[in-house]
Amino acid sequence: MRRLSAAAAIPVLLYALSACGHSNSEDRASLPTAASSAGTQAPSASASPALPSAPAAEAASSAPAASASSEESAEPSSAADNGVPLYRMNANYDIVPIDKDKTERKVVLLTFDDGPKDSTTLAPILDTLDKHHAKAIFFVNGYRVKKHPELLQEIFDRGQTIGNHSWDHIQLGKESADTIRKQLSDVQDIVKATVGSPPVFFRPPHGSGNADTHAIAKELGLLYMTWSDGSLDWEMSGDKIKDKTAAITRNITDQLHAGSNILMHELSWTAEALDSVLTTLEDKGYSFVDPGLIDVSDQP
Repeated sequence: MRRLSAAAAIPVLLYALSACGHSNSEDRASLPTAASSAGTQAPSASASPALPSAPAAEAASSAPAASASSEESAEPSSAADNGVPLYRMNANYDIVPIDKDKTERKVVLLTFDDGPKDSTTLAPILDTLDKHHAKAIFFVNGYRVKKHPELLQEIFDRGQTIGNHSWDHIQLGKESADTIRKQLSDVQDIVKATVGSPPVFFRPPHGSGNADTHAIAKELGLLYMTWSDGSLDWEMSGDKIKDKTAAITRNITDQLHAGSNILMHELSWTAEALDSVLTTLEDKGYSFVDPGLIDVSDQP
């Protein structure tokens, strides 16, 4: 791996829902827990079972370090433009520096699953990301892209990253290799046909995977990830939780650590909470890693 100079190795300070209810599977172990509400019915248009509320993690996270200054944030952009990654994903699905002595460690990765749904939810999420100069990965379902290609184009045009979340939002860990391949490759094809390039990140719905899921994702050039910090926003449909913004913020900060791979969804209450969430993270000294700075060839 190429090592960068101190000047080139400071990451971009960027601002940086039908949800992935998340099931236990052989692909998800040692989950960090968060404060959880009782119901686990994911707000999804696709049928999915009630699933446990805690996100996956497979290893201990890195310790926090000092945040990069805003004056230094422009240089990693050019590093990303030159195809030089500054970060990698570890076995815990955290985002960690390739050179921990020269690259900011106190970063988080923002991700949004299960879109694109509708402009009334997507637009405020994109606007808030812009406000905080943040980038995120939008893990999309193929059937939703087919229905709303214009929303996928909007995500792309606003400088955000598109990820593969399978065509139908099914539990891939229970499916055959042929089904898994079609679920992933069809999303690759429709995203490429819509915006000109296929995804390089993949997240299995429900965090459900198996050996075939890993192998096929790698075959398609996709970096396989679940998450290491869950907002639990998928549990918040209805009126049981009155202050969803406070609940989402608390769930994220209860698990927060350097490199947190934060799972959120394209949900109306998440869109409403996002500005408060990102402000809280910034106040705690975290910045938002640009997915373009992540080495997608380095499979943990």
